[in-house]
Amino acid sequence: MTSTTTARVAASERIFQRSRVAGRDQAAFIGKLCLVAVLLGAGTALVLTGKLPAQAAGALLLGVVYTHMVELQHQCLHHSAFVRVGLHRPVGLLLGLPMLVSYSHYRIRHLQHHRNLGTDQDTEFFGFDTRQPLTARVLLRGMFDYPRLGTVAAESYHSWRGTWQYGNGQVSERIRRDSMAEYRVMGALVLAAVAASIAGYGGLVLQLWVLPLLLVAAPLHFLVELPEHIKCDNDTTDVLRNTRSITGSWFSTWLTNGNNLHVEHHAAMTVPINRLRERHSAVRECAKFVEHSYWTFYRAVLREVLVNSTRPHGARADTRG
Repeated sequence: MTSTTTARVAASERIFQRSRVAGRDQAAFIGKLCLVAVLLGAGTALVLTGKLPAQAAGALLLGVVYTHMVELQHQCLHHSAFVRVGLHRPVGLLLGLPMLVSYSHYRIRHLQHHRNLGTDQDTEFFGFDTRQPLTARVLLRGMFDYPRLGTVAAESYHSWRGTWQYGNGQVSERIRRDSMAEYRVMGALVLAAVAASIAGYGGLVLQLWVLPLLLVAAPLHFLVELPEHIKCDNDTTDVLRNTRSITGSWFSTWLTNGNNLHVEHHAAMTVPINRLRERHSAVRECAKFVEHSYWTFYRAVLREVLVNSTRPHGARADTRG
């Protein structure tokens, strides 16, 4: 075995190495939660100034934070945020509320995604098909996936009736019960927002939640999720080929909560997010799809969209790299 081959084997082993949550990992996550609280307060304060530029900045900041909160919820799904496992669900529930994402429903669907990645059974919670040709219409539909909110309303309705069922296989009664409880909370939150609007606070509901959710968080979340597997080798279960990592900047790493290091995450999904950067040099050496920045990825996507827009229907480019 050559020295180069030996080094690649060692790098690959480092990528897949498992580790448990330690006190320093929990402290790092709590620090992220504290920053979220500060940013939510800052966004709210800007909206409450009553001045249009400040209100717009506040709504934008809130939308960005709502997106970040779902990425923090994602870490809770994998039980890699807290030393005590029982903390993940209540914290994860709160983190998902602004974007109306059920922790328990998302968790079981997302773990199935990890298990089935690279097979025909792979489906993600947010439902974007990474195998379809990239067109402007497809991207816009994904960015402004408002029909998902109708799905959430239906899930909440069935949960209040006690008839909610998981639609992608069998789940335990505990998961079903937990999912229904979370959809009921979301339904109650929406009803409270409606009641506040009727009571004369509709402007605040619009600026603090509705507009940040619809105009910022929904499209931004799609753009965060898009690079993970699209234009990769979707016909293999090898995470070094079916998943993409992006080196990224400090801001993109913060915003996505390390989701840019996606090969690292799929290779060892219970490793705390704050430790994934340690494995990135090994991923750059071994993985097939590694980008320097999100901009380089999005430029490649836009190029393909432009190519597909000039091709006859049915002759569009494959989304694999």
